[in-house]
Amino acid sequence: MGLIVQKYGGTSVGSPERIREVAKRVIRYRDKGHAVVVVVSAMSGETNKLVALINELNPCGSAREKDVVLSTGEQVTIGLLSLALEAQGCPARSYTGTQARLMTDNAFSKARISEIDGSRIQHDLDEGKVVVVAGFQGVDSEGNITTLGRGGSDTTAVALAVALNADECQIYTDVDGVYTTDPRMVPEASHIPKLALEEMLEMASQGSKVLQIRAVEFAHKYNMPIRVLSSFDEGDNGKSTLVTREEDIMEEVLVRGVAFNKDEAQLTITGVPDQPGVAYKILGPISDANIEIDMIVQNIGQDGTTDFTFTAHRNDYDEAMKILTETGEKLGAKNVTGDDKIAKVSIIGGGMRSHAGVATKMFHALANENINIHMISTSEIKVSVVVDEKYLELAVRSLHEAFDLAGV
Repeated sequence: MGLIVQKYGGTSVGSPERIREVAKRVIRYRDKGHAVVVVVSAMSGETNKLVALINELNPCGSAREKDVVLSTGEQVTIGLLSLALEAQGCPARSYTGTQARLMTDNAFSKARISEIDGSRIQHDLDEGKVVVVAGFQGVDSEGNITTLGRGGSDTTAVALAVALNADECQIYTDVDGVYTTDPRMVPEASHIPKLALEEMLEMASQGSKVLQIRAVEFAHKYNMPIRVLSSFDEGDNGKSTLVTREEDIMEEVLVRGVAFNKDEAQLTITGVPDQPGVAYKILGPISDANIEIDMIVQNIGQDGTTDFTFTAHRNDYDEAMKILTETGEKLGAKNVTGDDKIAKVSIIGGGMRSHAGVATKMFHALANENINIHMISTSEIKVSVVVDEKYLELAVRSLHEAFDLAGV
């Protein structure tokens, strides 16, 4: 019938009982004639336990050795799932990232996939085996174990789907698809049966936790369809969300959903010389520290100076502030300030390309709730704002209501 890559997250394989259920689901697909590759995460809570062990022994230790430890969680799961499949009469073969020849760069804890040699996996598939691959990990050119960062199993699954020319990549989680916003914050949030890869890319980049952004980037680049399903649904006919090419979407929706990210921090340097190259002098050291920047605003000040504001992940706030303070001293800046109690809220929709007034409607909804906007960023299909974290839930609810996303 075809080749399907399935990925199961930590809660989906969180116990022996759950692993047996995953094995049953995999076998049902195989019995329909599909070749199946399964990518798994560590069992729920295992990665946190490994992190706790690292922190107890040497929290400042080398990133290489930390990756060696963190990669073991997935190795346990692939072995257990393969054993569960064998117990139910299904031939299976497990692969670590190294055995799967999933090559990455050497950026430990944040490695990026550079190449996959799928020949060994394909050989096992041709022999009728289910192949079970450890997510979240790979190997660099020197043979060092690397990890892809939290949520990296999604990236592993999509990359394998692309490398093996799969028909579809199925991501099984504890939710039954993508919603207009987080139902835990807005109970009226609506299930989205189908959305464009570009829309999903924006939603993931703006804080939606359903899919990891690098996984969606892979899928978007290579037009690999992703289906998001719940591993807790009985049978295989539950709700799901198909993330696919824009041309496969029948109806273009003005605003598809509201995404948010409360893991943001804002940093500002004021009174630096307004001259060519100043942005590089400010952000260069930040980039060298492997800190990712999100939103950027530069304002022209007075007397030949400028103010520069950007956002980064909250986990990087302390290090970024240290670097920016040192940069400020070198540039003779007037001041360096920061705020790690902010949040980003975004509206996303493919229909925004051809409709005016969407941003105005967004700003009006926030103004009605007396929510002040610190920063604004836009793309063809997205408008994002930074607000005080204490207003996050109110902002999300008001925008969800303003764009009539309940029950769509």
